[in-house]
Amino acid sequence: MARTLHVSSRTLGVCQGGFVSQRFVAAVLAAVTLAVTLGPCKASAQAAQSDEIVRRAKTRVDPNYPELARKMNLAGTVKIEIVVAPNGSVKDARVVGGHPVLANAALDAARKWRFEPASTESKGIIDFKFEPR
Repeated sequence: MARTLHVSSRTLGVCQGGFVSQRFVAAVLAAVTLAVTLGPCKASAQAAQSDEIVRRAKTRVDPNYPELARKMNLAGTVKIEIVVAPNGSVKDARVVGGHPVLANAALDAARKWRFEPASTESKGIIDFKFEPR
């Protein structure tokens, strides 16, 4: 024997139609979505700050401003995560943020940096700021 359950909008406490109530629901959903989306970003930003390189850079290489970026009048920051070997050379580097046209120039420059020697590897993020000249 099949049973049918009938639930009306009044039973659920939902307002019927209306332009204002739909706007309100949309605004609440947008706020909840934004809060859920921004929550993890804040935590990962704090984790990235704890990975700060405590060694001093001995040699810093500035990136070359790409010709295509110059033509496009691009400006921005590229974030490169690096792993520094105990001898002070950059063992590994990868792009973690920034415009793709600027990323390769920043990556090439980061690989040329040298740091003071230490007993263990270090990990951190370097920010490269690009401005059209």
